[in-house]
Amino acid sequence: MACCSVPRTHYLLICFFLLYPNGANFVPGEKINYNLVHSWADKLGMELFHLGDFITRRKEVQESFKEAQVVSRSGAKIVENMAHDVKMMMDLKISAVRRIMDTAENTALSHQNEKEDQFFSYYNAKDMREPDDPIPTPAPRELDDMGEPHIFVPPKEIVLTPKAEFFNTPVNLSVSSVHVPLNVFDRAKDVIKSIQWSENLDQIFRDNYKNDPTLSWQFYGSSTGFMRQFPAAKWKAKPVDLYDCRLRSWYMEAATSPKDIIILLDSSGSMKGQRLDIAKKVVNTILDTLGTNDFVNIFTFGKTVEPAVKCFEDTLVQANLGNIRELMEGVDSVKIANIANFTAALTKAFEVLEQFRTENRGAQCNQAIMIVSDGAPFTYEDVFEQFNWRDLPFKPVRVFTYLIGKEVADVKDIKWMACANQGYYVHLSDMAEVREMVLNYIPVMARPLVLGKHDHPVVWTQVYADVIDPKLSDWLWEMKQCDDQREDVLEFRREGYRMLEPNEVHRRIYHRNKAAWNQPLESDVYQFMTTVSMPVYDRRMNANITEEVLINEALWELQTRETKIANLLGVAGTDVPIRDIKRMLSPFLLGVNGYAFIVTNNGYILFHPDFRPIFQGNILKPAYNSVDMIEVELLDDDRAPRDFNPVLLTIRDSIINQSTGSKWMLVKNHFDEMKRVARIKRQYYWRAIPNTPFTLVITYPEQYGVHRLSIRAENEIHRMNIKGDNLLNYFGGKRWRIHPTWLYCKHNNKTFAAPEEELVWFLNKMSQPGWRWPLSRSAVPPEHAALLFCDRQLMQSLVFDARVTEWFSKNTSFNSKDDKGTSASSPIAVLMGLLPRNEFKQRFGITVAFLATHSGLTRWQEFHSNMAEEAGAGEAFSEQNKRAIDEMWYKRAVDQHFVHEDSFVYSVPFDAGDFGEEITVTASNAVFHTEGGKSAPAAVVGFQFHHSALEKLFRNITGNGCAVEERECYVIDNNGFIIIAPYRQETGKFFGEMNGGIMLRLVEEKVFKRVIVYDYQAVCFESDSDINASNSLLSPIFHLLRALKWLLHTVLWYIVQLTNTAIAEFMDPYIDDDMNDYPSNSKSTDWLRMVTLHRTQLKSCDMQRHLYLMYNEKDNVVYNMTAHACERPFVVLPIPNSNLILLVIDQRCPRDTSIQMTVDPIKIQYPLDTNQTFACYKNDREFSRVRPVSCINKHINESSIELCGDAGCIFINIFLLLLGLALCQYL
Repeated sequence: MACCSVPRTHYLLICFFLLYPNGANFVPGEKINYNLVHSWADKLGMELFHLGDFITRRKEVQESFKEAQVVSRSGAKIVENMAHDVKMMMDLKISAVRRIMDTAENTALSHQNEKEDQFFSYYNAKDMREPDDPIPTPAPRELDDMGEPHIFVPPKEIVLTPKAEFFNTPVNLSVSSVHVPLNVFDRAKDVIKSIQWSENLDQIFRDNYKNDPTLSWQFYGSSTGFMRQFPAAKWKAKPVDLYDCRLRSWYMEAATSPKDIIILLDSSGSMKGQRLDIAKKVVNTILDTLGTNDFVNIFTFGKTVEPAVKCFEDTLVQANLGNIRELMEGVDSVKIANIANFTAALTKAFEVLEQFRTENRGAQCNQAIMIVSDGAPFTYEDVFEQFNWRDLPFKPVRVFTYLIGKEVADVKDIKWMACANQGYYVHLSDMAEVREMVLNYIPVMARPLVLGKHDHPVVWTQVYADVIDPKLSDWLWEMKQCDDQREDVLEFRREGYRMLEPNEVHRRIYHRNKAAWNQPLESDVYQFMTTVSMPVYDRRMNANITEEVLINEALWELQTRETKIANLLGVAGTDVPIRDIKRMLSPFLLGVNGYAFIVTNNGYILFHPDFRPIFQGNILKPAYNSVDMIEVELLDDDRAPRDFNPVLLTIRDSIINQSTGSKWMLVKNHFDEMKRVARIKRQYYWRAIPNTPFTLVITYPEQYGVHRLSIRAENEIHRMNIKGDNLLNYFGGKRWRIHPTWLYCKHNNKTFAAPEEELVWFLNKMSQPGWRWPLSRSAVPPEHAALLFCDRQLMQSLVFDARVTEWFSKNTSFNSKDDKGTSASSPIAVLMGLLPRNEFKQRFGITVAFLATHSGLTRWQEFHSNMAEEAGAGEAFSEQNKRAIDEMWYKRAVDQHFVHEDSFVYSVPFDAGDFGEEITVTASNAVFHTEGGKSAPAAVVGFQFHHSALEKLFRNITGNGCAVEERECYVIDNNGFIIIAPYRQETGKFFGEMNGGIMLRLVEEKVFKRVIVYDYQAVCFESDSDINASNSLLSPIFHLLRALKWLLHTVLWYIVQLTNTAIAEFMDPYIDDDMNDYPSNSKSTDWLRMVTLHRTQLKSCDMQRHLYLMYNEKDNVVYNMTAHACERPFVVLPIPNSNLILLVIDQRCPRDTSIQMTVDPIKIQYPLDTNQTFACYKNDREFSRVRPVSCINKHINESSIELCGDAGCIFINIFLLLLGLALCQYL
């Protein structure tokens, strides 16, 4: 025998495994034998450990890093350098935008006397065609909305090429394209003239991109509605194009300083029918123009003045997405009655605004009242004298009036209110003109900016999803519910009345909830941005205007005159993708489980590893971009939800005030789909990013983050080149990857298919004589940005890691004693070494062994079931596990090192038991390097193997001890999830869902600790009503469609009622004999109930999860406790060298099915008062904020501008508008 050459003790142990593969057995009916279970746990732990130790060669990996040194990590220095790098990058973007702004102002001024060309051809983002696209032809005798011949200009041809820096969008880097909103006629005189002169911006766009190839989209948004974007790209908006640049935060916040707005909505009896619909649309459009630096409230006024949202009484609320949504829903429920009390309404508005002004609350800049009414009987001059004319000529509050209705008796009084208070008046009689009329208030509030001429405030936006309108979330959710309903109908046709079985109902609900809880941290659907922008002014002081003048009671005449102006031309800007900022922050410097995030002046996160803006895979959350930093940094203090620790609030105040500081905190970190949790002591450092509203924060675990690995001088790249080493030799073969999102080296004018290809290109460059490290990743503006950039420290570490681990991915011959990968230190290793390589996978189920280092390098070695190389083997691993220190198995292994440094972490997917496929088990172990009493994580090694092989090993050890009906045996991980179960479908599930009674006992006996984690970014689904915030998508044909929908549903219902018998006969083939218990009349109606969708609408809410973490006490007395009849019908023991426990349960004892334990989210029910909503509850506990630096709300010359509005109209393409709105309903 081959075993004879092995030492005797090893020989006996090996022979035990070979001769007694089924282990020791229980006698049926015997109570649980503690010693026997203990031996099982020890044997399973020993075999798994030696298997992992042998296959990963972890000792050899640890030995490979002995040349590295361990140094201290200086958080203060890191955050200082990172903040400087981000500032340099942002200064480059500001410099580019400033050049666009200056060029636009000069170009507009020089082209002011040119006549518009209505046949001017430009690259229309929605109409331009590529060479292979068909050439469109004009429709015969087509007329426009005014009855004139339609102007047809053939679309321009363009060649587009996908570019990675523009999210692989096909673009043309030579020209810009123009987006025109659906409600704007591109051939209107002022629109086409602006499109003409703005084409001259293409040169500055190209120059900017040449100077800084890291620039993303550059654009100029015109006050006439169009947006010119560089580089040119086709506009693809699904299902309908709702985009209007003037409603985007980058435009609105640059065009006006922060503002407090009170909207007064007339709810008197005369505001009925279409007038009320138009008025609501006006209010909703005003709300669409507000951002997180603005504050707002809505009051309805009839006989009394009431807030639209009952609990927003006597206050202003921040105009974030959550509050705006709440206000829109309040407006939708407004009812009309009585007469309008203007005096009470104006008094209320002025009092609230004055209170906020004197207390330095709210926006602390502009203030305005928006009156939406069908007419005013008087001017109410005394109210304005009392509140607004105390310090003339300055009037602290502007007044804007929106006159609703076609037949209005007198416009004079309501127009006077606006003109006498530095506002603007418009008259609206049609739903289609609402947006254009409402947007007239923006240039008026911009007048102080324009009159200042030279002051162009730089504005940085909150994070947002590029292009997407937040209202589409409601539409997407509606479509998702329709898809669910269709699936129910199809399933009923397949399964029949099995759908009524409780298990089937539960299964369907669970899977839909699971899909709804899916909150991906990364998205291919949305590109998240911040944008830097600044206003563009019309440099003219005077202009000729043409207006209608009333000559007598019946005659109006057009007259042209010169008047003073202060016009806003538009806004210039450029996007800064969040991904680009993240790459600037060198995650490598922070190490495993370290991260950086940015906080705005409002306390909201710009990005954060726990920022979860999406649910259901592709739907934006209702308030996705107003997540406060204290809602993601969860202190481990066991406080009630939204009872935030004063220490955390103090840190938040320091951060938003852009101070510099540091602090350590005990926090709860959830991970892995919010199903696992770790309790960690973290160190935090923060520092302001100058000239921005942002503050950078970094954090890392104190336990293993205070030290890091560093290479010694003799291992630097240039010394290796001098010695003649070829760097490419360390990156041979195909079994290696680098972290795909880390910035190792970057060539700004060259595109590579993969990060590895780019790395190899730079390694070739470094090996050539004369190589010099680029001094900085970006130059000081306005100098050109660096063409090449390398993160020197990261590259040095990567090359070192590649050199010392170069041996790992080679196909090792395990029965070769001379091979570096062979370890003969254990009997199991000797046994494994005796096996031919082609039998190794068959015996142990190993598919891959892997190594990931702190520099982001991942290597792997594949195992095949035959001698030939299997095509594609290892590809699945490399595609799904290439993020090194960001992989879950890496993070968990490093945490587990401090429980037991030699232990492996084992895991299976949570849904492993739901499918019939082979389950993959992942095992990982952290490798630390120690020097001078200091240690730091160097790498993580691991392997993947088949779950069936693990089960076989478990059965061999336990024999029939777990095969009898009287007992159930589970192997559970350190968070309570099942690795091995009696039933395969339980694999991966939370044990508390399988046996809540025993799980509760494990918590009570301190095997597991319950940790409550709050989710302040959750979405709930409340019963829908006929009217909700998404209805603004359906206007102006909403009411007609709703009536038709009601009529259709009514007709269908009567048809169903009249044909119940026929339906029952049709469904008979789908009814099982087992379902005869159902009453006869239910067979024809229950299916209707089961397939009828109970529609819901999206609501922001808070949820909590009860997660579990194994106690780490090594001498936990519970592991010495034996089973005791039904008082303690189980034995639980740790499995050595792992994160697992073995649990054996006596099934003869009754199971308490009343105890339900889950890690699924549970909605938090707050003690709300009458008329109080969750949004109100949050606003009652609002946090401090810092006002933006720039506030320009008055100018001494503004009183000389006479323009304050008229009953004008705008001609738009009604057909296109109605078509778009119809598509929104039915696509």
